[in-house]
Amino acid sequence: MALDLKELRQLTEAELADKEKQLVQELFNLRFQFGSGRLENPMQIRKTKRDIARVKTVISEVSRQAAKAGGS
Repeated sequence: MALDLKELRQLTEAELADKEKQLVQELFNLRFQFGSGRLENPMQIRKTKRDIARVKTVISEVSRQAAKAGGS
């Protein structure tokens, strides 16, 4: 489920925050499955972590642009 940066940049801040919450919950579930030995593909954990990082990067870009626009 690798997220596309172009799609993420089109989302609003609220949608990005919601997406981040969903991914963090998914990561929790994957770790729980991994701990109990039910996770079939451990690479899903790495992919989810990277998706979270992508979303956080876009959130910081959006907030930086908003601060720059508001400060000028």
